[in-house]
Amino acid sequence: MDETRASARERRLHELRRQAEKGGTLGDAGVVPSGSPLPHQSDSTGYYGQPMLKAPVWTWEIPTYFFVGGAAGAAAVIGAVAQKSGADAALVRDARWIAAAGGLASPALLISDLGRPERFLNMLRVFKLRSPMSVGAWTLPAFSSLAAAAAFADLVSRRTDGRVPVKVIRDAAGMLAAATGTVLATYTGVLIGATAIPVWSKNVRRLPIQFGGSGIGAAVSLLELLGHRDRALNRLAIGTAAVETLVELSVESSGESALEPIRHGRTGTTMRVGGLLSGPIPLALRLLAPRSRTARNLAAVSTILGSLVTRVEWLDAGRESAAAPATGPPKSSSSLDG
Repeated sequence: MDETRASARERRLHELRRQAEKGGTLGDAGVVPSGSPLPHQSDSTGYYGQPMLKAPVWTWEIPTYFFVGGAAGAAAVIGAVAQKSGADAALVRDARWIAAAGGLASPALLISDLGRPERFLNMLRVFKLRSPMSVGAWTLPAFSSLAAAAAFADLVSRRTDGRVPVKVIRDAAGMLAAATGTVLATYTGVLIGATAIPVWSKNVRRLPIQFGGSGIGAAVSLLELLGHRDRALNRLAIGTAAVETLVELSVESSGESALEPIRHGRTGTTMRVGGLLSGPIPLALRLLAPRSRTARNLAAVSTILGSLVTRVEWLDAGRESAAAPATGPPKSSSSLDG
């Protein structure tokens, strides 16, 4: 079969050469070389109908990493603020352990997607402040180390009744974990927004806000499910749910064609479900039944699910946006001249 195709291609090339020798021009279509990187074109569409961009090849580990890293980074911030404000010591302890657990899981998820550990190490060879990927690659190990140091130093301090002088290490690591956690909770939105994929690049300002807000909401929800009922946590959860609701409304009210993947089809439907779970539903539960333990637990579960679903669907929307074909050939010079 390959020999037959090669023979037909050679005959066609010979005909084109003869035609060029006689008339100096070619009136027929040429031949697509075997193994050519160019897309095969048809007589009616040419290259149009082919995807404009390469779709992201990330697997389930990446949206999971976005969720886990966002919640862990936000938990570190909550723990540091709680410590400075003199909040319950158990709240500070649990926030630190959520940050430490997420800090340990996040590199594993990222390396699993990359396939080999050395690929992650290669990302650390240089540091580029203007590259979101480079900033994130360096932030992740820094945050993981600091969050783990704060949690274990706190554990040693409690187990030894303060006899081992690790308080300075605990407090310093906690504050630095909060600083790097702020970056970890938001840089993923900047990372995908800095690409050429339309649905992501058109939301480059919206994504960090949404990812950061949902990360805080997830961290607060985890703390509430662990039994913490601080009024400040509930207020923080109400604020993040309100932000999520406003973000969803801004997406729905936008008329940009690049946002079609998150408004229509299966991805659009699931994105709306995620938005409802992380925005209006927990907001209503917390406002209508602020003293109900059951309502707050339901709101916490809804927020966590919504945060995860939203990240998964942003990735699916990126795939759909990248796979969108070119819509047609450019106008000819005669039509542009009117």
